[in-house]
Amino acid sequence: MTDAILQVKDLSRYFRVGGFRSAGTLHATDEVSFEVAPSEIVALVGESGSGKSTIARVLAGLYPPTSGQIIFEGQLQGRRTSRKVRGRMPMVFQDPFGSINPVLRVGHSLLRSLKLHRPDLDKAARRAEAVSLLERVGLLPGGEVLRRYPHELSGGQRQRLGFAQALASRPSLILADEPVSMLDVSIRIGLLNVMRGLRDNEHVSVLYITHDLASARYVADRMIVLYAGRIVEEGTTQEVIGFPSHPYTRLLMATAPDPRLPLASDTDVADLGEPPKVINPGPGCRFAPRCPLAMDQCLVSTPTMVHLSPTQRVACYAVEQP
Repeated sequence: MTDAILQVKDLSRYFRVGGFRSAGTLHATDEVSFEVAPSEIVALVGESGSGKSTIARVLAGLYPPTSGQIIFEGQLQGRRTSRKVRGRMPMVFQDPFGSINPVLRVGHSLLRSLKLHRPDLDKAARRAEAVSLLERVGLLPGGEVLRRYPHELSGGQRQRLGFAQALASRPSLILADEPVSMLDVSIRIGLLNVMRGLRDNEHVSVLYITHDLASARYVADRMIVLYAGRIVEEGTTQEVIGFPSHPYTRLLMATAPDPRLPLASDTDVADLGEPPKVINPGPGCRFAPRCPLAMDQCLVSTPTMVHLSPTQRVACYAVEQP
């Protein structure tokens, strides 16, 4: 994508773990590369421990990258993220209280964000913009919500407030880290529609981190599947859901089956098991111990990404290449 607003190239983030005698290196993400286009929702999908949230936190500047490049809006980012970039690429957390002070009124944090990122607005204009932001994410009436305390809002309303705060800095990309996972199923759809509205009406891109394949299928334009810190498959949502190529993607599909599709056979769905803690990893595919299609080559070398179509690629030796 030549017009991508975000380009991630060979991004790795490692952590030192263990004590003095048993120190090791945890490979949270390893050589991850992907892009996000303007007005696009991209879903990072995988189990807990796959590296999704680590990627989001590196992009937000909460962790420095161990290696790799982050190019945002055409500018190569350094190890420290500037205030301007944080405003253009804010983060919405899984727990809304991660960005909302529970003892202050809703208006305090929202107006403070506007004062920081929109110095061109006077006091009256900031209040009018705060009301507009709340109403654009479905918090009505905005003037009344502005005077409430966070504990007076439901979980879904607090998450909408998180998106309103993100919008205050006029972003081009929002990092949404599991924003619906703590919500009841009945109200998740409303927040997913908020993300759709941001894409369609505000022309804001969203990097949506989730383990929920169903919500990713509903809201995302493209999907990136991660396993143990590496990308194993990427493509449009229609390609990944309709024609999953990697055995791990099929495993995720089996955990959230589509009633319109035939049942998968036992021979082509991976063993359930647990994802590994990638400490001092050796060579080979990290999914091989759980993979029903693993061969000798999978144990000694790491598969590289190959294109199955102009928009779909996969890292698997067992997948037949075109």
